[in-house]
Amino acid sequence: VKTHLQAQTLSAVAVGHQHNHESISGAFKSIYKQHGVAGLWRGVTGAVPRVAVGSAAQLATFTSAKDWVCERQWFRAGSWAAVLAGGMVSGVAVAVTMTPFDVVSTRLYNQPVDADGTGKLYRGFLDCILQISSKEGLLGLYKGIGAVYLRLGPHTVLSLFFWDELRKM
Repeated sequence: VKTHLQAQTLSAVAVGHQHNHESISGAFKSIYKQHGVAGLWRGVTGAVPRVAVGSAAQLATFTSAKDWVCERQWFRAGSWAAVLAGGMVSGVAVAVTMTPFDVVSTRLYNQPVDADGTGKLYRGFLDCILQISSKEGLLGLYKGIGAVYLRLGPHTVLSLFFWDELRKM
């Protein structure tokens, strides 16, 4: 529902399929009426791996990056600056690992579907990755990485900063 509404715009500037929902509740009703409960879960095959990979990258890089900046004596061990630096590095890792999944999820969510709810452009997660890679190159999977970092970077830094501070209590 969120992706349908975010992609919706005037026909003069529209990119991709337009769903033309008038409200959030209207979008839920329309999707449910046309495709049932399964329609509300369309694209989840790209969203679940996205979260798993992003969380793994975040957790795997934070402590290592924090320790690395302390070993080089850039920041004192246990300082808030070391935590912020570790969070920034982790934010980059999260953006790099999550962006391909964001691109695939968005394409799967927003593709037009036929009467039985089958996507008209992609058969699924793997097909979407293969089509993007072959038609747009591997960098096609990284469209919007700057915007992804601007969204996930501060979130990652703040989340890890507060997590590290709360751990000390």
